[in-house]
Amino acid sequence: MAKIVELNMENEEELCEVAKALSSPARIEILKLLYHEGLIINEIAKKLNIPASSAALHVKVLEKANLIRLEEQPGTRGSMKLCNRKRDIVNISLIARNNNINETASVEMPIGAFSECKVIPTCGLADEEGIIGMEDTEYCFYLPERIHAQIIWSSGGYLEYRFPNLVPKGRSPKKLILSMEICSEAPSYREDWKSDITIWINGMECGTFTSPGDFGARRGRLNPITWESGNTQHGLLMTWEINQEGSYINEKKAEDRTINEFEIMSKSSVTVRIGNKPDAKYMGGFNLFGKKYGDYAQDIIMNVEYC
Repeated sequence: MAKIVELNMENEEELCEVAKALSSPARIEILKLLYHEGLIINEIAKKLNIPASSAALHVKVLEKANLIRLEEQPGTRGSMKLCNRKRDIVNISLIARNNNINETASVEMPIGAFSECKVIPTCGLADEEGIIGMEDTEYCFYLPERIHAQIIWSSGGYLEYRFPNLVPKGRSPKKLILSMEICSEAPSYREDWKSDITIWINGMECGTFTSPGDFGARRGRLNPITWESGNTQHGLLMTWEINQEGSYINEKKAEDRTINEFEIMSKSSVTVRIGNKPDAKYMGGFNLFGKKYGDYAQDIIMNVEYC
């Protein structure tokens, strides 16, 4: 797989180091040599017919630019440093960022791509063809086929997802918006079955909403013909938002926690947990819908606005 580095006008120091490293024909020749094999400095000097001291200086510049790496290897006379390429492609953007305009990183996560779960019968998963594994059995939530799930249900517990953090380093998140189609979970269905469904982001609560029921009185707009009537059919499209003023559910304030408290930039992923708290007033479970079930053609969508 190609090793790619992305540079822009914000990476001023790194951009200058890379530009300096690539400004010498001799250093370009060294990169060409290292494309095929790792070499020690004396071998590089011999192949380019230059002094070993000159080769060492060129190697130092390339290493500082993070284009090659040096690894110590045992030799006949102590250790020696083996030079290898570290990058295959360097992409440089010369477009200046407008500080007055925010950008958005967006990810749509398949509902079956959860990284952790705790489920309570009644529970199960289904794709367009039908039930995955067996209903009310926890091991089915670990089957490889779960990635294709288009509806997931549980009478309690949670599902946890790890979204990639696509916000570039050095940037500041201003708003995170999470949307999904979801409802309560009752055996078969029950329109008046309440459930307190909570969202946690990076381990912190960002709001609980009370789902009014498990909806099955009419078919979901997107449901496949394999999904029988009499089961859960659709949910509600719910949106959680955290910004610099607090946390909101469908534009109504739910928590005072602001986006800075969730430490979005502390990791390369953003953890999202969906479920019932153990002490929830209404422990009514949850149904989570993918883009091919329910009323809304979407999985779990996370948008992070940053500047």
